Amino acid sequence: MTPVIETEMLTKSFGRHRGIVDVDLEVREGETFGFLGPNGAGKTTTIRTLLDLLRPTSGRARIFGIETTVDPIAIHRRIGYLPGELALYDNLSGGETISYFAALRGGVDRAYQASLIERLEVDPDRRFKHYSKGNKQKIALVIALQHRPDLLILDEPTSGLDPLVQQTFFALIREAKSEGRTVFISSHILSEVERTCDRVAIIREGRLTRVDRTDALRDLAHHHVEIRFADAPPVGEFGSLPNVSDLAVEDRTLRLRVSGPITPVLAAAVRHDLLDLVSREPSLEETFLAEYGREAGGENLR
Repeated sequence: MTPVIETEMLTKSFGRHRGIVDVDLEVREGETFGFLGPNGAGKTTTIRTLLDLLRPTSGRARIFGIETTVDPIAIHRRIGYLPGELALYDNLSGGETISYFAALRGGVDRAYQASLIERLEVDPDRRFKHYSKGNKQKIALVIALQHRPDLLILDEPTSGLDPLVQQTFFALIREAKSEGRTVFISSHILSEVERTCDRVAIIREGRLTRVDRTDALRDLAHHHVEIRFADAPPVGEFGSLPNVSDLAVEDRTLRLRVSGPITPVLAAAVRHDLLDLVSREPSLEETFLAEYGREAGGENLR
């Protein structure tokens, strides 16, 4: 079976600035594929190069078996794209914007279009320039989804969406997958990719560092835990637990980092008189800082 997306040593440089280097990817038909990395790691550059919005410096990319630089129009007919930065028509209403892009596609299923507008809670009557960031994002999602493309390429798709609309988005992605369509999602949020994607590639400083099944990413996940005790914190007890590190004490508050399951920490905590316990999953940015011991991303990336 021909991969839906395939790249070979794909490289895009911007003079002295690094973009992406030797990116080898294969996205299979019918899978939801996550493209993870800190902000500035090269995710958007990769996507723009795949879409022939940027020409590669070297290497090659194919979508649907077609070289991206040879016939991008044939590729774009079968793609729904959500850019990371929206630039649409300020003086059109949301509904007019959606209809305009539907017409460019030669028409869409109006019932499905209407269901997307309803499910994403879009107000179609306001001018685009008056929408909030979240509402602009919802308009763009309708545009990307309404023609039921064979391939969805979504760059940071939940940016600006409130939690309830995010749940609707995740449901729409599951529906697309159940119909056999392929989804490529870029994100810097580990938990978002973990809940939606079959496989994931991690990009850092323009280079792929890992391609794996999503469930294999659990060894990257960790939590910052803060426990406030009624008495002096039992530091030694928590320091001896597996996968616990970075312990710090301030007054009666114990802070620590937990890699993997948090259950042993909770079991130890409930044996003491607690005043408060807070557990926070870090952003992918923080995960990369912890994994590599240095600032991730880099100012020279696009």
